[in-house]
Amino acid sequence: MRKTRMMKNISRMYENMQLNEEQVFRKTKLLLTIYRDVVWASLKEVDNVREVCESYYSNDLAVALTYLNDFAPTERKEDFMDKISGIFETKWMIDLIDTAMLKVYEYHDNGKLYHEILSKSYVTAYPMVEGEMLEALGMERSNYYLKKKEAVKLFGIALWGYALPRFGQIFEGDIEEVLPINDFFY
Repeated sequence: MRKTRMMKNISRMYENMQLNEEQVFRKTKLLLTIYRDVVWASLKEVDNVREVCESYYSNDLAVALTYLNDFAPTERKEDFMDKISGIFETKWMIDLIDTAMLKVYEYHDNGKLYHEILSKSYVTAYPMVEGEMLEALGMERSNYYLKKKEAVKLFGIALWGYALPRFGQIFEGDIEEVLPINDFFY
């Protein structure tokens, strides 16, 4: 496989960030592949929690959540909090993906194209099949797969080299040391 100028640039970014390019690429593809199902399952769980709240506590979700927080019996509150925790963990994953997708979009060299490829391939509710993708992007098949691989590798850098360390610093309380969002890739 030919190594384009962009693939060489991406490889240099991996080296500079001391990330294992192939390992991150495999992890990134796996994460992107399961992302749509995780979001779908999360949305179903949110709907279930909302329905339980409304049926047991109130038709007003805000009143139900306040009731659970302040007055609910311990057993029911703990069960509900377990469900809510799972939803928030999924929300953090969605936030990480969104942060990385924004970084890809802002990348100065084909960022919008890479973002579109990733969105249509992995993030949107209904993925496009190859023919639809090629037509929508106006690309030849071989060029599309090359750009898709570049997009996934760039997303890996955005996620493992930027978003995860940034979120980690937030949870460790080192928010003052977090780089401003525009310092990445420039």
